[in-house]
Amino acid sequence: MKKLIETIKNIYKIEELRNRIFYTLGILLIYRLGSFVVLPGIDPNQLTALQDQTADGLLGLLNMFSGGAFANASIFALGIMPYISASIVVQLLGIAIPYFQRLQREGESGRRKINQITRYLTVIILLVQAPSYLANLHVQLEPSAFVLGGLFFQIQSVVILTAGTMFVMWLGEKITDKGIGNGISLIIMIGIIARLPFALGAEWTSRVAEPGAGGLVMFLVEILILFLIFVGSILLVQGTRKVPVQYAKRIVGNKQYGGVRQYIPLKVNAAGVMPIIFAQAIIMFPMMLGNFEATSWIGVMFSDYTGFAYNLTIALLIIIFTYFYTAITINPTQMADDMKRNGGFIPGVKPGKKTVEFLDTIMSRITLPGSIFLALVAIMPAFAMIFKVDSQFAQFFGGTSLLILVGVVLDTLQQVESHLLMRHYDGLMKSGRIKGKSGM
Repeated sequence: MKKLIETIKNIYKIEELRNRIFYTLGILLIYRLGSFVVLPGIDPNQLTALQDQTADGLLGLLNMFSGGAFANASIFALGIMPYISASIVVQLLGIAIPYFQRLQREGESGRRKINQITRYLTVIILLVQAPSYLANLHVQLEPSAFVLGGLFFQIQSVVILTAGTMFVMWLGEKITDKGIGNGISLIIMIGIIARLPFALGAEWTSRVAEPGAGGLVMFLVEILILFLIFVGSILLVQGTRKVPVQYAKRIVGNKQYGGVRQYIPLKVNAAGVMPIIFAQAIIMFPMMLGNFEATSWIGVMFSDYTGFAYNLTIALLIIIFTYFYTAITINPTQMADDMKRNGGFIPGVKPGKKTVEFLDTIMSRITLPGSIFLALVAIMPAFAMIFKVDSQFAQFFGGTSLLILVGVVLDTLQQVESHLLMRHYDGLMKSGRIKGKSGM
């Protein structure tokens, strides 16, 4: 506790770090206030049916990502997910289309063009999702809930919902530029954390107030299990396999003299939380285009959050996308070329093609357990609900929410740690090193 207090004092002493933290908190406060601003023309006192619809299932997950804005019929109701969906599509295009591959190799100018394309695609997605959201409001709410109506209300609301998401995206970019941490990731995280008190309250009521539900003991057991899953997620994020590399101190002709051994840390989960987001975005997409109603056989199959079909599909997609995303982020050929260029080699492995094959084999072997554990964490809420855990609280037992919390917290602490160490202050940890995940 004494070290923590001393660290907080050191953070306050650094003017730049202090200003960045306060700036970030101010932006996040604006986002949270905006999530309670109801769309003009809707009576905020008649949103009970919409809040019941988003109590569980995929819509409950979508409502959690928006920090409750979806159930509040807020101007930020669609949240940041359309931007993430657009980013996923652009990343996939970067694999299949040469134009996007060329942009990725152009450095900063290419990234600016990719960001611009992502924004345009986000607007297109919003223009599709906003009318679907409004159609769902007309289904769920009573006609008296709409103070305004007609074509003007539809056009006005589509514009507001589109502008709301673009404004949230802009807030995230401002945090990244002038605040601390990755802005988009922090906005998602703060929305998830905002739902945690409601989830705890609902679980407390179901366990303590209802007879035969286990009482306080069962509630404490659930908190302990949640803590263990949280620790396991941290280990998943930080887990590495070190590959030894021998570097020559000096090279004369074709001979190497002396040497120093270093290690390449290969991540057990190099893909981070992206495979879960990929998989859930694919499953959510049909429902979001279908007025958020599970009317088709696909909707019926995947609307059951605890169903076998949903969880098997999501687990298989996560395993596939983990390998896919690892393959596009980790390039064994480039790693082998860099080692050869710097006079390095893996002991017992020939440079060149053999080194590429060795690194590829290592990545395949460590990615398999990482992908399986990632899939298990993703479907953990279903098992929690089978054991009668409240659906809102069960979402924190795994899935995207838990991994986002772990990844974003570690990444933000890593940035704070860097500011402290650069100015010769003690960090947040005794080792002075926090292994975070880069933002989404």
